[in-house]
Amino acid sequence: MTLPALPEESFQRVLCVVAHPDDMEYGTSAAVARWTARGIEVGYLLLTRGEAGMPNPPEETARLRAAEQQAACAVVGVERLTILEHPDGVLVYGLDLRRDICREIRRFKPDVVLGSGYGIETPFGFDQADHRAAGLATLDAVRDAGNRWIFPEQVDDEGLEPHSARWLILPGLPGSGATHGVEVTGEPLARGIASLEAHAAYLAALPDHPAPRDFIPKFTALNGKAMGVDHAVLFRAHDLQAPPDFSSDSGQD
Repeated sequence: MTLPALPEESFQRVLCVVAHPDDMEYGTSAAVARWTARGIEVGYLLLTRGEAGMPNPPEETARLRAAEQQAACAVVGVERLTILEHPDGVLVYGLDLRRDICREIRRFKPDVVLGSGYGIETPFGFDQADHRAAGLATLDAVRDAGNRWIFPEQVDDEGLEPHSARWLILPGLPGSGATHGVEVTGEPLARGIASLEAHAAYLAALPDHPAPRDFIPKFTALNGKAMGVDHAVLFRAHDLQAPPDFSSDSGQD
């Protein structure tokens, strides 16, 4: 079955929530490049500064990675970049993390929140702990943001109104639950590759890391087959305002 395209014609603002600088650049930023070219406003929320990701002293690494992330954002047309200071490598799922993500959702008022997976195992091995914590906290914060009585100080003291995003989308893979895709053939793919190349110092510190131009097109070409296009980025999309579907077989008697 050919996967359908995301209904991006209805998107106005997309908030991307990830754990580290560079997390968006492993293919997903190609979809971001397409969205910004279509006039969709995209914001990035990074939960850590990535200070544990290089052998340099942490504060030096944090400054370097923030600068590289800013450059990567510019390549794909993202003007809103927020970087929090939760500790890299030991990101903790909990109320503090949910509160900070909720705050940014209420500030930016996206109709789409793009998060990360929260499973332990992936097709590429065990997922990194920060990614799992970020994914689960984002899922919960999307719900939190619409409830006036969760983190009410943001409403009463900070003047932020509750906000309910319509869509939660997560990265997907062919045959692993992907429901929709975004075609990125041509310019979006080129800009997506260039956005990862903007993390030059970080990539140089990773032994044997392949060049972005060598591996990102291979992944997007594989994804493209699921949509019937040359290159694509796939997602698991959840319409949070759709009524529950009780027609499918749940496996229960």
